[in-house]
Amino acid sequence: MKIAIVGAGFSGAVIANELAKAGHQVTVFDGRSHVAGNCHTQRDVQTDVMVHVYGPHIFHTSNEQVWNYVQQFDEFMPFVNRVKAVFNGHVYSRPINLMTINAFFGKTFSPVEAAVFMAEIGDKSIADPQTFEEQAMRFVGKDLYEAFFKGYTQKQWGLHPSELPASILKRLPVRFNYDDNYYASKFQGMPKHGYTYIVERMLDHPNITVHLNTLFERSSAAEYDHVFYSGPIDAWFGYVEGRLGYRTLDFEVERHIGDFQGNPVINYCNQDVPYTRISEHKHFAPWESHDQTLIYKEHSRLCGETDTPYYPIRLVKDKAQLVKYVELARGEQNTTFVGRLGTYRYLDMHVTIEEALNVAEKFMTAQHSGQAMPQFCVDPL
Repeated sequence: MKIAIVGAGFSGAVIANELAKAGHQVTVFDGRSHVAGNCHTQRDVQTDVMVHVYGPHIFHTSNEQVWNYVQQFDEFMPFVNRVKAVFNGHVYSRPINLMTINAFFGKTFSPVEAAVFMAEIGDKSIADPQTFEEQAMRFVGKDLYEAFFKGYTQKQWGLHPSELPASILKRLPVRFNYDDNYYASKFQGMPKHGYTYIVERMLDHPNITVHLNTLFERSSAAEYDHVFYSGPIDAWFGYVEGRLGYRTLDFEVERHIGDFQGNPVINYCNQDVPYTRISEHKHFAPWESHDQTLIYKEHSRLCGETDTPYYPIRLVKDKAQLVKYVELARGEQNTTFVGRLGTYRYLDMHVTIEEALNVAEKFMTAQHSGQAMPQFCVDPL
């Protein structure tokens, strides 16, 4: 079959790889000059540091199938994401753990004592948290909320935490031990040659043709037996229901001699600091050695028409628009909407890959059984 895939990020690349191996002729289109989407990595000419061009991406998963799958394409090097946070001139460990609690309150609590203390400082008057603010106040209390969540969240989302749903802060990982691994995933690592190398390897197949700097028009869909679309769902329909809201990021890039901050990521929680965090990219590849360093000061703002969309906002207005776009999408023939932009959901890399593998499998099953492929394999609503 003749397949078109719109977008050469992980969604598109995984589906392309799977379908090409099954004998389908696959053409991949991407409007950018590179593959790998927002996971794109490239060497900085000046420092030779491998840069996460669109901001930090750390691979972690508890899904063994996904972990084994990605390792076909590159060697994954040991890496543990340990985030620090600066508030009022002090450095703390994140996520909130025994070190954070003891350092913040000037205590030497044992795990049991810390658990009792945290239960006491949580706002028990909030029985059913509805907002981000209530959720944080309920579980960590006013002081920790104001230190680590309030200012940072306001900078990241451009909204007061009382305007955001509690679901953004689904689980508050508070650890009553000194474990400062940011993730609780079973597997974690960094690709030795970067993410773009992985995607290039995925797309390196005789049945795959890649067109970069090329926008795919909806009118061209009829030329293919099936289209997998991982671009913005609102763009596919020419924004007829208006643009869905995203946050975008701006990066102030600086180069320095030596080591700038001694850690890959440090969050800046005070609201009067204009950036949300600083990432130092050479620390994402601790097996490499560099005399110089490159940092990103990360600023978040509302995504404009010409900006790169990062985080779907998904507030009431956006969800109402999304319902209309999903209705339109369900009327499309031989087109499946996939990935972060195609389904307007925030997705980590491992979830994107898992879903893409499932989409490819579903497509091949549908082919064999003569069934129609659905427009969505995961409900965006």
